[in-house]
Amino acid sequence: MPSYKSELDGIFHALADPTRRGIVTRLSRGPASVTELHGPSSMALPTLLQHIRVLEGSGLIGTEKVGRVRVCALKPKALSATQTWLARQRATWEARLDRMDAYVLDLHRKEKQSGKRKRKA
Repeated sequence: MPSYKSELDGIFHALADPTRRGIVTRLSRGPASVTELHGPSSMALPTLLQHIRVLEGSGLIGTEKVGRVRVCALKPKALSATQTWLARQRATWEARLDRMDAYVLDLHRKEKQSGKRKRKA
């Protein structure tokens, strides 16, 4: 479990930054060179490389040197731990909300019944 938590921490940390989310979004369309990723941005290349290192460290992307060009590609499998965790959280909260809904409906039903009895008396 500690490695699972560590993996999630790294992924959520990597996705916490809008620039890194933008890189992931771009890579979801296919691999891109660092130059392509840097093209639309106004940030310095070393700053972009730091973002790429964070994404690579989290396991979300991989990089490969092809000749003189570094190509980045998304690793969608890395998101499976995140999807599993989010699914568990959703299931837990949906169950809690279902129980609360049933409780509120029961209270409402009891309130209606007790209100009808008071009117007859």
